[in-house]
Amino acid sequence: MRFRQIRPVLLAAAACVGLMACGQGPASDPGRLPYRDTKLTIDRRVEDLVARMTPEEKFRQLFMVPGDPASDRDVWKDGIFGLQVRGDDSARQAAERLNAIQKFFVEGTRLGIPIVPFEEALHGLVSPGAIAFPQAIGLAATWDVDLMAGVADAIAAETRSRGIRQILSPVVNIARDVRWGRVEETYGEDPWLASRLAVAFVRAFEKRGVIATPKHFVANVGAGGRDSYPIADGERYLREIDFPPFLAALSEGGARSIMTAYNSWDGIPCSAHPRLLTEILKGEWAFRGFVISDACSVGGSFSLHLTSDSYDESGRQAWESGLDVIFQTEIGHAGLFREAITAGRVGPARVDDAVRRVLRAKMELGLFEDPYVDPSEAERVNGSPEHRALARRAARDSVVLLKNESGVLPFAEHGPRSIAVIGPDAVEARLGGYSGPGVRKITLLDAVRERAAAAGATVRYAAGCGRKDGAAGKIDESVRIARASDLAIVAAGIEEGEARDRSDIRLPGRQAEMIARVAATGTPTVVVIYGGSAVAMSEWIEAADAVVMAWYPGEEGGAAVADVLWGDADPSGRLPITFPLAVGQLPLVYNHKPTGRFDGYLDLPGDPLFPFGFGLSYTEFAYSGLNVEPAAMGPDGTARVSCTVTNAGARSGAEVVQLYVHDRLASVVRPVLELKGFRRLVLEPDASATVSFDLGPEELALLDAKLRKIVEPGEFEILVGRSSRDIRLKGTLTIR
Repeated sequence: MRFRQIRPVLLAAAACVGLMACGQGPASDPGRLPYRDTKLTIDRRVEDLVARMTPEEKFRQLFMVPGDPASDRDVWKDGIFGLQVRGDDSARQAAERLNAIQKFFVEGTRLGIPIVPFEEALHGLVSPGAIAFPQAIGLAATWDVDLMAGVADAIAAETRSRGIRQILSPVVNIARDVRWGRVEETYGEDPWLASRLAVAFVRAFEKRGVIATPKHFVANVGAGGRDSYPIADGERYLREIDFPPFLAALSEGGARSIMTAYNSWDGIPCSAHPRLLTEILKGEWAFRGFVISDACSVGGSFSLHLTSDSYDESGRQAWESGLDVIFQTEIGHAGLFREAITAGRVGPARVDDAVRRVLRAKMELGLFEDPYVDPSEAERVNGSPEHRALARRAARDSVVLLKNESGVLPFAEHGPRSIAVIGPDAVEARLGGYSGPGVRKITLLDAVRERAAAAGATVRYAAGCGRKDGAAGKIDESVRIARASDLAIVAAGIEEGEARDRSDIRLPGRQAEMIARVAATGTPTVVVIYGGSAVAMSEWIEAADAVVMAWYPGEEGGAAVADVLWGDADPSGRLPITFPLAVGQLPLVYNHKPTGRFDGYLDLPGDPLFPFGFGLSYTEFAYSGLNVEPAAMGPDGTARVSCTVTNAGARSGAEVVQLYVHDRLASVVRPVLELKGFRRLVLEPDASATVSFDLGPEELALLDAKLRKIVEPGEFEILVGRSSRDIRLKGTLTIR
């Protein structure tokens, strides 16, 4: 959820001193109190602190909001779990502000419990001065775990330097319907790809001492691709598709928090779902961290789902079901939920369990001993040249080449002498949802003009028909400059976002008509699409010479796309979602289960426009020598799958080698294909590399009829290729 901007006032140290003088500061000589004794175990320190807390103080540790204690200090005297503090300040000023706020809570409240400052950081910290990296779906399109880890580490460094200790990221929901407006925030449709990327992202933050919060548990999208729509999927489906990236982020990545979803599952709101939060998450998965709600979702039990008769009862249900911290958008909302805790409506054991989870995290972060940061470090780290260079590399590697008729791309060595650039997306530098303002945004038009100037070429720009503007005269102007140019680059885009689901997945407005008319001039036409989800292209794709999916490439996106167009970089991005021919095919995913009869429609095939894993290159790759060793093994064994990949073209290029498996005979219905491994490699012309994957119980297991995870005997088909529809090598692995 988005919040209005908050402009907090810097707290003066004198204000904190004044509070303590009034008897509201921590007890004298706090170093002697057991909960402040670092020689004791964290569990002992937590128990001591919990025993000293009043019901009101416990409630406040289970409540998080945007805000600033300078607004009304008395409101905050009992502490708070954490605050989201936004403003227009520089990184240094933001760090100084958080230091002052921490000082208030450490020195100006009875127990001196520090807060957890939190913020959004989906693909860059949502704050001025922080680098905006490619949107999450673009990062997923790199299919590069190491690159994801590097990007996450850079974001984590900028985040931690400001004093922010929790991020409400990443989004690990699986995007099974591209109508959903939040596909852009995800890592795509496949649980294996999403899991590997989620682990890399989360691990980088947790290593930096910033709590990661994978969200939204669970699903967050229902029928028709509608955000927060109720889901009725059985537990098998959730365990096979939706749960894996969450479990990986927690167990492998080390995430210490998780956020619940707005939607209901099987008739019960996810923020108050005992099966989901207590039995599975905290019981089966043994999660020791804390669970937060999405903003205002707890009250939805009363106001939307109609499963409680008051906000107070909604809070009681949520806490009793396993939620730990309620996230609201106003401190004034505290009164809606307070009495569920202070009046004893939630059992004391459950309350203390939630408080322990929160306090344990704060102590693990070292906030009791060192709650402050060095503002000069924030100034040095945020927006650094190294981070800018990484943002450009990530954007470049995310670009997916979807069509390249007659090799129009990359541009010739000296490039076209005159270029028409068309469309408002060429000048808007769209960053995508949950973005900060960026540091220095480079648009596509900026980058094309720079390239053209260096080559002595001319550039003409026309706004053309935008996503909403359909004026015929603007299309006419686009056609005129295209006809007078050697090359036309049309930048087109879609509209989407949180609570902005699409019923139509074609380009909005009259952009399709504009592309077709520009291409009809006979001028070679390259279409660059900006967006975070799939686009139906049947109306115009035959007319275009080349199509490039740029996603939301971040503040270095213009330069990165130009790198690909001019051939300074091979387009190595691959689709993390399936692109359908038309909206009527949805939902359409590569790893569906077999149909009971037919797969297509009366008026459309069941095949996609572009399959999962698809992406063209400027060179060609040959696959050979598939080896599965051993070819047969027991259910606990591990097989090594290897093959040789050769760059058979004349240019250096990047390839993403994809490993899929198919269970030929099982006790329950299995997907027609499942991704179980991928590797990105860069090869010079004529160079070869051996690529290896390990297949063991984790990759080969299924859930049997009783939802038990087992590896069944039988044959697995092993498939290696360039996409889910471009399989180059096949083999067999037998489980005895």
